[in-house]
Amino acid sequence: MTLMRPSLFACSRVYSRAVALSLAGALTASTLGAQVAPRQIGIAASASARPLAQDAGADGLAQTLRKLRTWGSMMMIVAHPDDEDGGLLTDLSRGHGDRVALFTITRGEGGQNAMSNETEDGLGLIRTNELLAADRYYGAQQYFSHFVDYGFSKTITEAHRKWGDENVLRDVVRAVRMYRPLVVSSVFVGGITDGHGHHQVAGEMAQKVFRAAGDPKVFPDQIAEGLEPWSPLKVYARVPSYDISSKGMYDYATHHWAPVRFYNYVTQTWSAHVPKANVVMHEGQWDPVLGESYNQMARTGWSHQKSQFGGGFIALPGPADVSYHLYGSRVPASRETYQNGLETSFFDGIDTSLPGIAMLAHSAHKQFLVAALQQISEDVKKATAAYQPTHPEAIAPTLASGLKQTTRLIAAVKASDFSAADKASIVQVLEIKAAQFNTALAEALGLQVGAYAIRSAAEGGNPFLRQVPQETPAWVTPGSDAEVRVHVTAAQDWSNGGTLQLTRVWLANPNGDHWPVTQLDAASTQGTNATDAVFRASVPDDATLTRPYFTRPNTEQAHYEIRDARWAERPFAPYPLAGWAEFTYDGVPVRVGQVVQTVHREHGTGQVAWPLAVVPRLSVNLAAHAGIIPIGTETWPLTVTVRNDTQKARTAEVHLKLPQGWTDSPDSGSLQLAPGGAQDVTFAVHPKGLAGQNYEIEAVATSGGKDFAEGFDQVGYAGLRPYYLYQPATYRARGVAIQVPSDLKVGYIMGTGDDVPQALGEMGIHPTLLTDADLATGNLDQYNAILVGIRAYSARPALMANKQRLLNYVHQGGTLIVQYQRTEFGSAAPYPLSLGNEVENVVEESDTVHILQPNDPLLTTPNRITAADFDGWFEEFGHSFLSNWDAHYSALTEVHDPGQAPQRGGLVYARYGKGTYIYVSYALYRQLDEAVPGAFRLMANLISAGK
Repeated sequence: MTLMRPSLFACSRVYSRAVALSLAGALTASTLGAQVAPRQIGIAASASARPLAQDAGADGLAQTLRKLRTWGSMMMIVAHPDDEDGGLLTDLSRGHGDRVALFTITRGEGGQNAMSNETEDGLGLIRTNELLAADRYYGAQQYFSHFVDYGFSKTITEAHRKWGDENVLRDVVRAVRMYRPLVVSSVFVGGITDGHGHHQVAGEMAQKVFRAAGDPKVFPDQIAEGLEPWSPLKVYARVPSYDISSKGMYDYATHHWAPVRFYNYVTQTWSAHVPKANVVMHEGQWDPVLGESYNQMARTGWSHQKSQFGGGFIALPGPADVSYHLYGSRVPASRETYQNGLETSFFDGIDTSLPGIAMLAHSAHKQFLVAALQQISEDVKKATAAYQPTHPEAIAPTLASGLKQTTRLIAAVKASDFSAADKASIVQVLEIKAAQFNTALAEALGLQVGAYAIRSAAEGGNPFLRQVPQETPAWVTPGSDAEVRVHVTAAQDWSNGGTLQLTRVWLANPNGDHWPVTQLDAASTQGTNATDAVFRASVPDDATLTRPYFTRPNTEQAHYEIRDARWAERPFAPYPLAGWAEFTYDGVPVRVGQVVQTVHREHGTGQVAWPLAVVPRLSVNLAAHAGIIPIGTETWPLTVTVRNDTQKARTAEVHLKLPQGWTDSPDSGSLQLAPGGAQDVTFAVHPKGLAGQNYEIEAVATSGGKDFAEGFDQVGYAGLRPYYLYQPATYRARGVAIQVPSDLKVGYIMGTGDDVPQALGEMGIHPTLLTDADLATGNLDQYNAILVGIRAYSARPALMANKQRLLNYVHQGGTLIVQYQRTEFGSAAPYPLSLGNEVENVVEESDTVHILQPNDPLLTTPNRITAADFDGWFEEFGHSFLSNWDAHYSALTEVHDPGQAPQRGGLVYARYGKGTYIYVSYALYRQLDEAVPGAFRLMANLISAGK
């Protein structure tokens, strides 16, 4: 099924009028070809080609009926993807039918990547799509702020300094005013039991927004934009579950104990007691419609966030209770409590029945509203009682009646004497109900739409292609055409003049573009309940590219700049094209839609479908966007890759814009680019006056009278919906005084992905990537040094299996450099060492690094390393500092964050036999990407240890 449950982003906006069309008649060319965006509130085209099994058929309709009977709503506020309590979201959304939203402050840019080598903004796009995959299981609508995960933060003070607490609150208030939840919650309390400083901010924001969002004097610019104030009725946070004992409470971020003190940001008071449980959510409850517990379904969704752990965990059925504390309430305490005094739900004291919507009207003349809501509620009850999974169509007349009444009530509210604020609140809720009725009708009648790009309409006569979509390119470019097949089906016959009729099929641009559309093929009926319509959509020259609407000039900036304010706080801007079908049932319009998909094969998976994208005609890419040039270099190579993403051959000229006085050869390159083809041009750059500073080089390709100076990469991994990371074709070169032996041969054991091998190439060293077979049987002695990539002991079982071969390699004179690891690997070291139970990170890049043994050969040859080499480091100093090591090792440096014990386990080494074993937890992989000079100089010394 290609039906999407109502978009809550769409529902949050106030539109000019509700749609109540009474369309009838047979399919005609005029109705098929019309490009009219759907106006019915809350209905959005599905971005996924297929729904989850739980959202299809009888199970899907059963859950929609749950949603129709309530207007309960909750927003959860967390800091990073994978922070959320998915069991709670799933329980409320799928078990009780409540609307739920997840507000995630960051996109997780500073996290780890166990699946690919993207970092920073590329990783943020991956984690966004991972969270969207999880949200499908939770049944949650996703919001984001415009702030960036700048890496592990130990304190809320640092997070405030980086982000500004009022700035974050502005985004949270905006989201609450858009979504208008009855309840706000967080898994964090805003104190040190949350650990990570970002977590503490999330807990703080959940409570502060409870006070702030309803005050029109708070961020009045939002009110001027058209948002209305909104005061949630309750705010909860999960009861802290980390160590609290007679020693106090434990802060896992700093590894310190502190007195038991909790702050309530609503009442602005301190307490010396652990927050008590006011409600216990039974997330382990089994749901017969889902066929599993809410916790199990949520864990399946959470497991899609693979970049942090490589995969999730299996959740076994059984109890999974989670306690929440009530921090603030605007409703009287509920009388319906358990005998132990606990609330029965987050909504105790709130009438979330459909007649309860009338509480939003502050007028004496609201009896018409109460009466109409009661009638709508009776239709929902009647449909629910009569629902039979084997005959869902039997309740369609009742659902149609409910939709008609809801549409009439929307019009009546708009014409009433209610205040503008009350009208906005009531209409929003009613439009959500109308969208849910639309969904229920589509599910009851088996209405489905599939929209797929095709190679050519002429191929549509192949019977096989009626069942299997054609494989097509993933994108189109401005000035090209996209041919689309919209496949419409229903469980009933719509051609016999009965109550169900197909009235029109069309294409629309959800992102606001306007593509000219031509019908190529009249609807071809395959039976009485299936048809195809084929269209050609012309992509305008100024078509909006499929790219993040958020960007930042560099990775040190802790917030994004918003390119298009229309999409602020959404995960992404809408995809460019969608296919729609509209039916009428008993005089009621029913719409279903799907974002146009492209299809390709992934080995081991088979066909996958991803949304059609728009990309530029030419993409200009550099292998890296920052690097070093050793001072004294006379000629330095820079390779530019130009890719033609159109389906036609193109010519192009590419050249470099160089710093003053620099020259290159050739001064330009002529390219003949095949459709979808790419060519490299390597320029020999001749620096002039090279010094220890940054220099900027820009690559520009010219084709068809237009300049192209940026490129994009499709980021993601097999099985995850991809997205597009754009970067300017600009290279930041840093002149560095560095010495590197010219005859080093280096092997590299890649872990979960990094760009260290590429950075070594900038020093004139081109490492060999070692395979598992190389580790088991290869000639390791040929290498002067072997580097073990980040987290490799977690990702490469062959590494531990062949630990003795690596130790033998060291003993015979080799150098083995182990970069930071997440798991214990001491048994693979020549002498005992350990990460310990409390793995230490050093995150303040402004800390001072102390050189403990300044004359040690590892710090003097071939480059003298001083504290100055640690200046200008990016984001953090490192992860997983050693806690214990044998006396055979020497510790060369010490660094620590404020209040942290001295950390000497960041760079230790031991002589073993004729060779050298080194462990370095400093985040060299991040610094090399950013062309930090000292990281290159230190790396040169490490790989030269055998010399």
